[in-house]
Amino acid sequence: MSRIGKQPIFLPEGVEADVQERAVRVSGKLGTLTIELPEAVAVEREDRRLQVTPRRETKQTPALWGLTRALLANAVRGVSEGFAVRLILEGIGYRVTLEGDTLVLTLGFSHPIRVSAPEGIRFAVEKNVITVSGFDKQQVGNVAASIRAFRKPEPYKGKGIRREGEIVRRKAGKKAAALAK
Repeated sequence: MSRIGKQPIFLPEGVEADVQERAVRVSGKLGTLTIELPEAVAVEREDRRLQVTPRRETKQTPALWGLTRALLANAVRGVSEGFAVRLILEGIGYRVTLEGDTLVLTLGFSHPIRVSAPEGIRFAVEKNVITVSGFDKQQVGNVAASIRAFRKPEPYKGKGIRREGEIVRRKAGKKAAALAK
């Protein structure tokens, strides 16, 4: 039994779910998402809630059951509230500006890096903080990860791009190693 999969998904006001045989289409004020269903699970709609149930028992059914329920819950939350990831730039000379829907990152390379916002993604910049927001949780996370990959935080000074709340493990430099001898 999947503890996650057993929980119902409640549809807030303004969110509609269209259940078909192999997919669920969730639409709300921010957009529309379609979730493909694996063969091992089925989704039923009862009033203002969705219930995920297993169709047959296999070794993967509990995992697929919980995964499908989590994907549907993220879709419902995404089309009603949206998701946001905040990235923090740390380092001397590291800057970010927003030109229309394109981020221009100055990260110590010989050229600025331009990142265009894919459809459904919005960027916001304030000082050294980039906010990536949208209604598809997976797409928001992928765009944030691709921006972070340009300059990951390094362990000596902590320079680079990190997610808000991410803890960068710091190493002692050469001075600390020389003093220890």
